Amino acid sequence: DLMPKTLEGQITMEKTPSYFVTREAPSRIYAMSRDTKLIVVVRDPVTRAISDYTQTLSKKPDIPTFESLTFKNRTTGLIDTSWSAIQIGIYAKHLDNWLQFFPMSQILFVSGERLISDPAGELGRVQDFLGLKRIITDKHFYFNQTKGFPCLKKAEGSSKPHCLGKTKGRTHPNIDPEVVQRLRDFYRPFNMKFYQMTGRKFGWDD
Repeated sequence: DLMPKTLEGQITMEKTPSYFVTREAPSRIYAMSRDTKLIVVVRDPVTRAISDYTQTLSKKPDIPTFESLTFKNRTTGLIDTSWSAIQIGIYAKHLDNWLQFFPMSQILFVSGERLISDPAGELGRVQDFLGLKRIITDKHFYFNQTKGFPCLKKAEGSSKPHCLGKTKGRTHPNIDPEVVQRLRDFYRPFNMKFYQMTGRKFGWDD
């Protein structure tokens, strides 16, 4: 009921990051419109978890360390999969839930890393997926050194460049390399399954 009415020839877009990991979302979206096209931006799950933690840390500076939240038991190296920062990166598991309702042909996975290194290329894939003419190209972007992200030269209806907000591009805390390696090992089989399911290698294990 909250969605605007879409007229013939229009595309209505809506974004909420938690949809992908919310159990009830696929069935509800399917009930609303089974023709909906779904776009999911994914990035290296280890970097994603650290980024997630960094964001929480900026709001709650007294939370426990990343290392202590990562493990159920540090000695045995057992990862705590109930911590949402870890749980969200198990993409294959979440995708399974969506494939109960939507075929893979209606889901596009966009690489978060390539959005930074080649924004026009990734957005070209998005435009093709949505059946749009490729209007956005390299000439629309410049790289902002301070942010570490590409920015749009100017947003629609404005002469000002458009960059990601203040909360993007925060410096990550230093995490013990051994913990990072444990997480890489933990995610590897899930990543491999995800590559198989999507037919795309994202290069997180290279």
